[in-house]
Amino acid sequence: MTNRDNLNRLRIPTKDNPLRILMSACLTGITCGYDGSANGEYPSALKFLTYDTVKIIRFCPEEFSFGTPREMCDIHGGTGIDVLNGKAKVLTESGKDWTDGMIKASEKMFEIAKKEDIEIAILMDMSAACGSQVIYSGNRFAENKVYQIGLGVCAAQLKRNGFYVISQRDFASLEILYAKIDNQHKIDASKVDHHEIEWYKNYFNV
Repeated sequence: MTNRDNLNRLRIPTKDNPLRILMSACLTGITCGYDGSANGEYPSALKFLTYDTVKIIRFCPEEFSFGTPREMCDIHGGTGIDVLNGKAKVLTESGKDWTDGMIKASEKMFEIAKKEDIEIAILMDMSAACGSQVIYSGNRFAENKVYQIGLGVCAAQLKRNGFYVISQRDFASLEILYAKIDNQHKIDASKVDHHEIEWYKNYFNV
C-alpha cells in the first residue's frame, strides 16, 4: 500500500477530534537544527500550524540525544533500517560514533508516537534521523557526496512499528492531507512526491 493509499484512508478530523500529526520540530520553525537554525523555512509544513483540525506533536530526535548546536551526522554503511539492525553506524563529520544515541532518539520518538496515538508523521527529508525518501550515504560534506534511497534511523523506527511517514517534500501526499483537514482545499493534481521528481529519477536511474 502506498503513502497516498494510506492518506486516503485517514479519517476526516474535526476541531473536537483533530488529526494527530508528529512532525520534525525544525519543520515547525523551532530552532533545533545542528547549527541552531530551523534548517530553513518549509511552507508546506508550516501550513499545518494554521489549522484547528490538526494537533501537531513536535519532536527533534537529534536534539534529544545530542543537544543544539551539535555536529552534523550521517549514516555510514547502510540506511536507518541497517542501523537498527546493527549493520550500519551513525557518525559525525569529525568521526564520533553517535549510533547508540541515535537509536535511543528513535526509541523516544516511537514512545511519543505511541503515547500521542499519532496518525501520520511528517519528517525532515535527507536527515540521518528523519529522512523518509532520500538520505546521504556517508559524510554529506565529502567532496563527492553520495545520496541513497532510504530511511533515517527514526523514520525507520516509526515505519517498522506501523506508522505512516512522509516528508515535507512529498507535495502530492501533502495535498491529500490538506484536503482531509480542510474541506475547502482543492487538490492540486500537478503536485508530485519527492520520488517522482526528475532529479530523483535521474540520480537513482529509476
